[in-house]
This record gives sequence, structure tokens and C-alpha cells, in this order.
Amino acid sequence: MTPIEYCQDKAAKSGSSFYYAFLFLPVERRQAITALYAFCREVDDVVDECTDPSLARIKLAWWRTEVDALFQGKATHPVMQALEPSLSAFDITRARLIAIIDGMEMDLDQTRYLDWPALEKYCWHVAGVVGELSAGIFGYTDPKTLEYASKLGIAFQLTNIIRDVGDDARRGRIYLPISDLQKFNVRAADILNSHYTEGFTGLMEFEAARANQLYLQAIESLPATDQRAQRPGLMMAAIYFSLLQEIRHEQWQVLHQRISLTPVRKLWLAWKNWVGGGTSVIRHIRRLSRQT
Repeated sequence: MTPIEYCQDKAAKSGSSFYYAFLFLPVERRQAITALYAFCREVDDVVDECTDPSLARIKLAWWRTEVDALFQGKATHPVMQALEPSLSAFDITRARLIAIIDGMEMDLDQTRYLDWPALEKYCWHVAGVVGELSAGIFGYTDPKTLEYASKLGIAFQLTNIIRDVGDDARRGRIYLPISDLQKFNVRAADILNSHYTEGFTGLMEFEAARANQLYLQAIESLPATDQRAQRPGLMMAAIYFSLLQEIRHEQWQVLHQRISLTPVRKLWLAWKNWVGGGTSVIRHIRRLSRQT
């Protein structure tokens, strides 16, 4: 198995919404984004699969050395070998890759976040910076596109947090800010025990409204000159934004189940926004976000 085949296999098996956006890209960009996604999965799996925090830290430290090796042309892991040809072509920097690892390590240091600024910092490390790297791979001419990509990544991560409240609680983690729980009189014990309350509904509506505003801020930051190049990100936005609306439709029943879109619906949303240059999701986000 070649390095890029390894990455393709990792991406396909993940079932992630990102995979559907990759399918429409030219070969060089598709291989670069697939390798980047595989890197994110590898370092994320370290934290999710290691029950011993000390071992997880050792593994993340190894990945830091592998990032250094990558920029010295000495990478040994197939993911890094697949990423190496794309470094200069798509402005993939050491600092951004290290920032992703820093974000994964935050999961070893804390399981709660005091307020939104603290959670937003975490979201930037694990998703916002990935958005910036992805924007470079998709192609842009206006530096403001990086602001769009960062905001969009944070919106994706907050959507994931809303979707995964129950799953994360079963791992002993509550990402929703403590200040927000207090505002809606939701006890951590209720979330950890999958106990739905009236306050929980209000809390979810509040977090979804915050996510909606992030989506809106993202698309309003996207320069028109780069909209076509950034279609893959807009395709993902269509999928994640639709997921958020689906969770609302299911009345925030996220403590005991994981709500998702079908693969066929994801592919349809991706194709629709590829053909339409992302215009469909931009209109959709503007209409719904301004209603909240």
C-alpha cells in the first residue's frame, strides 16, 4: 500500500462528511487534502484510543518529532510521506500542523471549559487551523479567505460538539461551557446521566444559534473572488449546516443517540453545491441564520 493509498483508506473508513468534498477535487488537491485529513485522524485517534494519558502524551510527542522530520524530508509515517509533496505547493506550515497536535493534547489536560472564549480556543486548534490549511489546498487569492476558513472550521467543531454531547459525556467530557450550563440551569450530572430537562433544550438552542452565527460570519468573510475555489469547504458547510438543522428537527435528542445524515443525502448536498459553486448553501445559511 502506497502512502496516498493509506490515507485514502483512512479517509474512506472514517465515514466523515469531509470525504464527500474530497471526491470532486483535481488529483493533486485531492491527495493533499486526503493526507491532511488522515494526519488529523491519526493524532485524534491517539487521544480517543489511548486509555493511558501518559502513553497518549508520548505518542503525541512522537508526532511532533514526525512533523519536524516532515519539513526536513525525513518523514517515516505514510501519512507524512503522502503530505510531503504538498508542503510548498499549498502553504502547509509546521506551525499549523503543530497547532493541531496542541489541540489534541488539550483533551488530555481538561474535560470542561469555563466559557466560550476558552472553548473557541480549543475549536480553533482542532478545526479552525484545519480550515486554514484546507483553504490553502483548495486555493485562494485574498488573505481574507483564511478568516472565512477559520470561522467555518470553528462552526464545524461546534456542530460536532452539539451532535456528540451524549457520546462525549460517556467518555467523561462535557465541552459545552460551564457558564452556559449555569445560564440554563443544566447540571453536569444531567448530561452525564443522559437526563433531558427543559433547561437542556434552551441550552441546545443557544449553542445552535451561536453555531449559526459562526456559519454566517464565515460566509460573509469569504471574498467573491475565491468562492469558486473554496467550493469544497462550502460543500462541507452544506452538510454540517444541514446536520445542525436535522438535530434541531429531532428536538435535540443527542444524549442517548448520535444523529447523522445518510450518505446519499451528504453526496447530494456535496454535488449540488459543487455544481452551483456553493451559492445554494450561502443562501441557505443567510436565510436561516438571520432568523435566530
